[in-house]
Amino acid sequence: MNLILLGPPGAGKGTQAKKLTDERGLVQLSTGDMLRAEVASGSALGVEAKKIMDAGQLVSDAIVIGMIDGRTDKPDTAKGVIFDGFPRTVAQAEALDAMLAKKGKKIDAVIELKVDDAALIERISGRFTCAKCGTGYHDKFARPKKDGICDKCGSTEFTRRADDNAETVKARLVAYRQQTAPILPYYQAKGLLHSVDGMAAMPEVAGQIDRALDGVKG
Repeated sequence: MNLILLGPPGAGKGTQAKKLTDERGLVQLSTGDMLRAEVASGSALGVEAKKIMDAGQLVSDAIVIGMIDGRTDKPDTAKGVIFDGFPRTVAQAEALDAMLAKKGKKIDAVIELKVDDAALIERISGRFTCAKCGTGYHDKFARPKKDGICDKCGSTEFTRRADDNAETVKARLVAYRQQTAPILPYYQAKGLLHSVDGMAAMPEVAGQIDRALDGVKG
């Protein structure tokens, strides 16, 4: 079963992808990670990609598809893959379909984690963690039992990610909408798009995904 998992930063996409890899034996493919691995390996594709990146240009769709082509030939992808960060345009979606078709494969389902932008901004911008043990907290939803003291280790030092602020989150959501909006109708027309409530509790989101995939043959 080959899946595309779509969702903006903070929607819980990583958590759901891990669950799918653990429970269904799928391999998560991040094109960013694959590109870095190709460059590090010194492969022909990696050398070509490095030249393009060193020149400050974007790596072509053909190179990305070439990396995916090689990666999906490896034995660990036999049960299927989850595409992460690709495709983002209709042209990329069409190229991916064509490449998979040559292998007798296809995209079996596209799962969209739908979110409420305002709620997601509140969810992300309120996050902070204990600097000592890493326990996560939230300004509104999960404060320490005693303000300023970690419940787990008693530390009084906390940190926030620099990009966990309302303005940055808004910008990331705008970018996601711009990148993703064009491909949703493409997959909807193929009957592959399944939308789930990304704002629900993580177990409920997982249940929605499972119910969607249980009806998919792949």
